[in-house]
Amino acid sequence: MAAPLAECVAVSRQFGDFTAVDRVDLSLAPGEVVGLLGANGAGKTTLIRMLLGLLPASAGQVLLFGGPPTRQTRRRLGYVPQGLGLYDDLTPAENLAFSAAVFGRGRQARRGGGDGGGDGARAAAAPEAVHRYGRVLVGDLPLGMQRRVAFAEALQHRPDLLILDEPTSGVDPLARARLWETIGDAAAAGAGVLVTTHYLDEAAECGRLVIMADGRVVAEGTAGEIAGGRRVSVVEAGSWAAALDALEAAGLPAALAGRTLRVPGARPAEVRRALGPLPARVSEEPATLEERFFELTALAGR
Repeated sequence: MAAPLAECVAVSRQFGDFTAVDRVDLSLAPGEVVGLLGANGAGKTTLIRMLLGLLPASAGQVLLFGGPPTRQTRRRLGYVPQGLGLYDDLTPAENLAFSAAVFGRGRQARRGGGDGGGDGARAAAAPEAVHRYGRVLVGDLPLGMQRRVAFAEALQHRPDLLILDEPTSGVDPLARARLWETIGDAAAAGAGVLVTTHYLDEAAECGRLVIMADGRVVAEGTAGEIAGGRRVSVVEAGSWAAALDALEAAGLPAALAGRTLRVPGARPAEVRRALGPLPARVSEEPATLEERFFELTALAGR
């Protein structure tokens, strides 16, 4: 098995009395796409900043390519932050030229030759922005195109590790699909990819998922492993609004799906008691990943 590209061992980070990351273990191997999921404030971005060496850990150990993060190891990274990290007053070509000058030729230069397995990923990410918007400043580009430029900039030095913080936030479904295609190409070329996302439907694009809540890892594995054999109670009622009020009063959060209510983490008998005299049919179905995610984050909050 290949050595991990990045590793966190019992890593914590405190800001005064607040614990943003609490004893997190994480590893990422070459060619692996790991999805880091969690609500706002779960600790995802803080963990990434420690991996990048931008924040020191309060406790535990962070390893990047087998050693502590340094300027040299960061040269082997491709990073797309939430704010994209582009210069708004430069064109796409100028942004790419600046990044190339900073990083050099990257993995091909370090390893000596090669046919550039990641070239397809780079080619898919940028030429449209460079050629179609040659003289347009990045700040004037549509958000989806800005993200394509940021991807191209992160990939052009052929990084061994790609770290993406909410890379598809705010873009349309077609642009999201194109960006995920680029991520898959980078992983197929041998890069490890760590990506945070709020879109649970993107979990299928990841080989492994890590779910964080309140600074801790609450679940890890494939989407199927995390959802497991969990079940969800399904309520069909004449008045879904009245049923929803009764469930919320009993402390059972429910979600409306069509004209039925789905209640994760509660058995049908418990739901039936909460509904009281309301006429309703209560059954059980397999839980979705999204329902399991909300169940896990709710348990962590309690």
